[in-house]
Amino acid sequence: MSILGSFGALVASIVTAVVMLGFAILSFFVTVFIVQMGAGLAGFSPTGDFVVLSAAILATGAIVAGASPMTSAASAVNR
Repeated sequence: MSILGSFGALVASIVTAVVMLGFAILSFFVTVFIVQMGAGLAGFSPTGDFVVLSAAILATGAIVAGASPMTSAASAVNR
């Protein structure tokens, strides 16, 4: 692989990391909105710190679940 090819792979990795970080931030904001609306519909008025904490836990769980390979579930379905 040439130096130019290596540089292109490095730039592609950096762009991919920035895009994924942007999507993670966007999903966090959407989750904050959903938690606030859900609490409002349930008649609760939580403070901002609890809304952010619950949104952070939900967003982290969604990101980790999306990144996991789920090999055991995939092998069970293909049988």
